[in-house]
Amino acid sequence: MAKGGRCLWNSTLRECEMHTVPKMQWILQDRGRRGLCLERVYRYLYNPELHLASYGKIYRNNGAMTKGTTQETVDGMSFQKIQRIIDCLRDGRYHWTPVRRIYILKKNGKQRPLGLPTWSDKLVQESMRTILEWYYEPQFSDSSCGFRPRRGCHTALNRIAKTWTGTSWFIEGDISGCFDNINHEILLNILREKIHDGRFIDLISGLLKSGYMEDWKYNATLSGSPQGGIVSPILANIYLDRLDKFVEQVLLPDFNRGKVRRTNQAYHNLHRMAARRKKSGDVEGYRECMRKKGLLPSKDPNDPNYRRLRYVRYADDFLLGFCGPKQEAEEIKNRLREFLQESLKLNLSPEKTLITHARTQKARFLGYEICVSHNNLHRANGVRKSNGNVCLLIPPDVINDKISCYLKHSRISHRPELLPDQPLSIVARYQAEWRGLVEYYQLAWNMNARLGRLFYFMNVSLAKTLACKFQISRKAVFDRFKSEIETPLGMRKVLLIRKERPDKPDLVAYFGGINLARTKIIRNCDPPLRVPFNPKCELVERLLADECELCGRKGACEVHHIRKLAEIDQPGRRVKPDWVKRMIARRRKTLVVCVSCHQDIHNGRYDGKAI
Repeated sequence: MAKGGRCLWNSTLRECEMHTVPKMQWILQDRGRRGLCLERVYRYLYNPELHLASYGKIYRNNGAMTKGTTQETVDGMSFQKIQRIIDCLRDGRYHWTPVRRIYILKKNGKQRPLGLPTWSDKLVQESMRTILEWYYEPQFSDSSCGFRPRRGCHTALNRIAKTWTGTSWFIEGDISGCFDNINHEILLNILREKIHDGRFIDLISGLLKSGYMEDWKYNATLSGSPQGGIVSPILANIYLDRLDKFVEQVLLPDFNRGKVRRTNQAYHNLHRMAARRKKSGDVEGYRECMRKKGLLPSKDPNDPNYRRLRYVRYADDFLLGFCGPKQEAEEIKNRLREFLQESLKLNLSPEKTLITHARTQKARFLGYEICVSHNNLHRANGVRKSNGNVCLLIPPDVINDKISCYLKHSRISHRPELLPDQPLSIVARYQAEWRGLVEYYQLAWNMNARLGRLFYFMNVSLAKTLACKFQISRKAVFDRFKSEIETPLGMRKVLLIRKERPDKPDLVAYFGGINLARTKIIRNCDPPLRVPFNPKCELVERLLADECELCGRKGACEVHHIRKLAEIDQPGRRVKPDWVKRMIARRRKTLVVCVSCHQDIHNGRYDGKAI
């Protein structure tokens, strides 16, 4: 780090009289783990190291270059801008800007509102999110898997597959418009129970009530936390943590009873009879007893003294597994509805909140179909194949929707939107889409059958797209690009395109070569006890050096950002400015420059050449 940057950094820290960020994290996590309240939280926002760490986390996001209601983006970020934000926060002059509202299409045809904040608001929200996450993460329930570090969809699905054996009923829960209907007063009261700092609570209250702009008309937000805001997911988790506590502290003790089911007497009698006949040498009688025994459960499924209720939640979707009669499952559903309405002012979606029989029907959760296996057929040795285990399946409509993207008039077709791209990019695009599906559905029992069918359609569609690109037949595409690659499971046939480069490694893209065997256990699925703090990234170090990477001038610098390198790395451009050459050579979307060079870049005057 340059001397000038280090002096500015240290002097600011001495002025704020703050702890370092790792120490702040340790303090907040320790108090959260012990359930102690927080005081004077607002002053943590005076720490420039916290804002720089937040900048290092979110500058890579595609939304960093997306404008809100103003023209401000991540481009032009500087240490001085952080200083101005801290001064406004310290003096109480920081005001949230209304978000720009857009709508994105949902699967059911409806539209979901999305709020786009300005860059400064994103930066402050990330700092607030970091503080709240450090404090509340040790207090959250293990049943909550959404929007948490080192947790995700596979965490929830793995929990269901491993521990929900013998479930009789699934209660699917979906909160209608959860983010849009969060009650501000209830949320602020929940925060006030643990955070005794009026300025920090007022800052969150101002964010919730900042409003939005739609068609350049201002609209107030009387409820809800805007989707698209960085701090919204952690606020939703804090809000819905009340639901987790209600299920774990009220419903589970009320409906869980008994340690194990009582033995099925008919099964036990057949077991003893088979043992006697085997001892006496009656082979036929032994086999008949084993066959009848295989049709019966070893434990009594109607044991009135045994009940089990299990629960998992991902964001606003949750699933409960209940072992007991349907009447009690209905009671659980009604008590959940009453609690959400009375305590959190939320409503369950009537279309998506269902009670599903685990053995004869399939529940939907996180894009999977979930059921319980029921197979009384037994092998030659008398052992049943599978009975009572939770099955995770790929829904047929998911595969059919994916296949429809590659069909035209009920026939496999090419993708005309990809024809302007390079052949290497076309193959890489297909492979990225294929790999994403395989990795998400790697827990499914029917993974090979469902995805194997989809692979055929994608493979033919890719061949037809390349055939249109090269103006050759589909057979010629397979003859020219068919190859084999080495994988952990041996050689696999793929469609491979190679682009040779002088004095550089060849660029290679291929489609296929991914194993379709089901993964039974997801490694690194359980979160650690303590999430380590990420040190300052390379960009922050370059910014604090206060040295222009073009002219070498010392002093205040800004960061020039671009959305992606493809915007400037165009093969048809013969003369490229020096700043473009440096970004391409470094393979970086950022460049730390002085104010003068930054203005020249935007005005097209750098090096006296038009951009």
